Amino acid sequence: MTTLSRRQALFAGATMPLAAAFLPGQARAQETMQGSGFAPWNRFKLGSFEVTTLLAGTRAGDKPQETFGTNASPEDFAALSAANFIPADRTQNFFTPTVVNTGAEIVLFDTGLSAEGTLAALTAAGMTPDMVDVVVITHMHGDHIGGLMGADGTTPTYPNARYVTGAVEHNAATEAADEGFVKNVAPLNDRMTFLDDAGSVAGGITGVAAFGHSPGHMVYSIESDGQRLMITADTANHFVWSLQRPDWEVRFDRDKAAAAATRRAVFGQIAADRIPFIGYHMPFPGVGFVEAMGDGFRYVPASYQLMLNG
Repeated sequence: MTTLSRRQALFAGATMPLAAAFLPGQARAQETMQGSGFAPWNRFKLGSFEVTTLLAGTRAGDKPQETFGTNASPEDFAALSAANFIPADRTQNFFTPTVVNTGAEIVLFDTGLSAEGTLAALTAAGMTPDMVDVVVITHMHGDHIGGLMGADGTTPTYPNARYVTGAVEHNAATEAADEGFVKNVAPLNDRMTFLDDAGSVAGGITGVAAFGHSPGHMVYSIESDGQRLMITADTANHFVWSLQRPDWEVRFDRDKAAAAATRRAVFGQIAADRIPFIGYHMPFPGVGFVEAMGDGFRYVPASYQLMLNG
């Protein structure tokens, strides 16, 4: 006969309810799955500026080669995808406006597919639309201008802002008179400033011509206290297919040869200068670096580098 000490008996008694909870055959209540996700904003310092990227939306898509790498062979497309641990038959797209707080002005770059998605992320990041002083439109595609107007289609989402875009882009869009431009951009023309290459948005923010994706597509150089960043908009639309193979054609590029040349020029400079960039369609939070690799560039997502800025 086994005799338990007083201490052993007390321990056994304390553990009996826990043991009973896990008796064989006794089912636990099923837990509710929460689904994948992450915060819709990311913020870091750049010199004395504060930069926030906003996830205005994300969506999955099938048959990505019908959009990216349309001039590549299916075999090459599949091989490059496999080498980078991504599927060749599906993709995930991201839509990432950027806010730069210079200390004097809050500048928003692009507005998403709709006001709803961008405002949700902006609110989560602790800002309101009336705080935005400047809205910069990199180009006139719908996923960049769709949030300029509110749900009623006539009220500007950013009531206190002035607007900036490239002169070449605006002229081309005016001539084309697409529905989205007529609805979202044209009503704001009297509050808009038009930039040429090297034009200034605000202190430390300069436009750079990067034509090809659209007739007057522009990227923006951000500089504060000796630290630099490029907002590259749609210069590259995918972190593998457009960067590792910059000559692979993208369905949405208006002038495909010019777009490829621009990718090489813009990312060649970013790689040479070893500065970070924000890509509108890069995996969120959309911030990373590139290095020259073979005939293209390797994308290196930012880890903690920019957190060290304070």
